[in-house]
Amino acid sequence: MRDSPNAVMLFAAGFGTRMGTLTKDRPKPLVNVAGRALLDHALEQVDGIQPDSIVVNCHYFPDQIKTHLKDRADITLIHEDQEILETGGGLKNALPALGSGSVFTMNTDAAWLGPNPLQALLAAWEPEKMDALLLCVPLQHAVGHKGSGDFILGSEDRITYGAGDIYTGLQIIRTDRLSEISDVSFSLKLLWAKLLVEQRMFGLCYTGKWCDVGTPEGITLAENMLDQTDV
Repeated sequence: MRDSPNAVMLFAAGFGTRMGTLTKDRPKPLVNVAGRALLDHALEQVDGIQPDSIVVNCHYFPDQIKTHLKDRADITLIHEDQEILETGGGLKNALPALGSGSVFTMNTDAAWLGPNPLQALLAAWEPEKMDALLLCVPLQHAVGHKGSGDFILGSEDRITYGAGDIYTGLQIIRTDRLSEISDVSFSLKLLWAKLLVEQRMFGLCYTGKWCDVGTPEGITLAENMLDQTDV
């Protein structure tokens, strides 16, 4: 079982209903931001660490994602054909392709400005004490985000739920504990609950800027952010 992650799970199976008409005829990961699909923005960050394995799941308009990735022989595409398995179920379903041990999981509906976020997580990963390391961003660097925050970073960067920093949808997580969850479709929050009790869940504060592109308004905000020349 590997301790240092060299595999990435990209979540791309959602319906993208908050995008309105933009996802009437395409999956959200293929919505364009600054001339490129959201999925390509995520892959740009992933390619920066050159992982051994990349897995992308899909469900809504799967053939479009398959066509979009046709030239990426290094990517394994998994079609969740019966139902969306959510983050936990999707990750568990992808384990044969990802391998055992720690992996990156990443949402595909965000834009980044600053240091490579996967490299930042990798540099901070301490497998002897961590089962999960979540990349968070301060509210002032979460472009367009509305809300009071998701997690509070406490002693030694252990995290708890609360009004504080925003979770970016990117983490390193050990996958062996997924076997303890019998559900087929479930959120990774079920595994997080166990790790929080055991104080094995940590957070890292991202030093760049991040924009959640979950709505049409988020596209404009992300494009304006990417136009900036400094962080």
